[in-house]
Amino acid sequence: MDYNYTALVLGIPLIIIILLGNILVCLSVLTEQSLKTPTNYFIISLSVADLLLATLVLPLYVYSEFLGGIWTLSTLTCDALMSMDVMLCTASILNLCAISVDRYIAVAVPLTYSRNRFSARQLLLITATWVLSMVVASPVIFGLNQVPGRDPAVCKLEDDRFVVYSSVCSFFVPCPVMLFLYYWMFRGLRRWSARSRSQTDTARHQAFSLHFGAALHQANTPQQPNKAFGAASELSPTAPPRTNTRTASHAEQNLDGVAVVAESDPVTAQMNSVSDKQPAEGGRMRRGNSSNSSARKQRRSSSKTSRVSRKERKAMKVLPVVVGAFLVCWTPFFVVHVTKVLCKSCDIGPTLISVVTWLGYVNSAVNPIIYTAFNAEFRTVFQKMMCCHT
Repeated sequence: MDYNYTALVLGIPLIIIILLGNILVCLSVLTEQSLKTPTNYFIISLSVADLLLATLVLPLYVYSEFLGGIWTLSTLTCDALMSMDVMLCTASILNLCAISVDRYIAVAVPLTYSRNRFSARQLLLITATWVLSMVVASPVIFGLNQVPGRDPAVCKLEDDRFVVYSSVCSFFVPCPVMLFLYYWMFRGLRRWSARSRSQTDTARHQAFSLHFGAALHQANTPQQPNKAFGAASELSPTAPPRTNTRTASHAEQNLDGVAVVAESDPVTAQMNSVSDKQPAEGGRMRRGNSSNSSARKQRRSSSKTSRVSRKERKAMKVLPVVVGAFLVCWTPFFVVHVTKVLCKSCDIGPTLISVVTWLGYVNSAVNPIIYTAFNAEFRTVFQKMMCCHT
């Protein structure tokens, strides 16, 4: 028997990288307060799928590849391996699809989206992801792979119809849905950004006009040369309207607040536009103090919302890279396997199948690298945890 030592050289480091990287991702989100966002809980679910793949599937696959593709264990173990392989691959793509649904809800229905805590909707999405993954993979463990004339020395999916069915459910249906949702989400964000920039420019123009008018009025008003008449001049109807200057200054401060909101996402903008409304007229002093206190609380609340929004925007910048890496790694696998079933005359050898399978498994090690490279908060927490353990 010829042993394939390349499988060991590639497989063992790959398993170690997947385990260490995804354990770091899970611990980072669970222990670091700044990373506890709804999006990152979906990333934990994705990391769990990768961890299970490295624990339950890859060791047996590497063992089989080391023996030259010959299966020496029982057919029941093979069926369990095939079931876990299909289920965890399906869980990965459905987790990415669930993230796209959650992000789309955050943009399309922002006022009903819970941004500060893990909501029942997100728990339902993650639960549905794993339940659907088990449903897709269940036919194998219930005996679909037990076909007459099966070769016990080869571990593979024996039913060609199931290969097509699982590929459609695991990849060819979720991927277009996910890409469609991301397309509409980023299209909506671009439209909102253009509209918010236009509104910000209008607000700046109004504040500048108010400030310029107050300054012009002050310049045209004759000044009293005698300081003794200072108090009287302040009470004079022709005195400069200082309150207008303060109002202009306050308008500029509010304008800065609008500019900050304009840089955030639509959820923050709509929530802040609701929470920042203040009474138009002051009335009595007690009423004014109450309004100021309420305004301060609302500004603190909107500031907290803006911080959460910035965290999630950072996560959203990473997600397209994660989706792109998944498509690059897994598209060849599904295309090759479906082509082999549907095109009997196509010459698809075991070497090509082995290459696309390894490429798919590499994706489980890529995600933690992407988080580290494209998200500064993940990178900081990773470095902190690595230093603490060393």
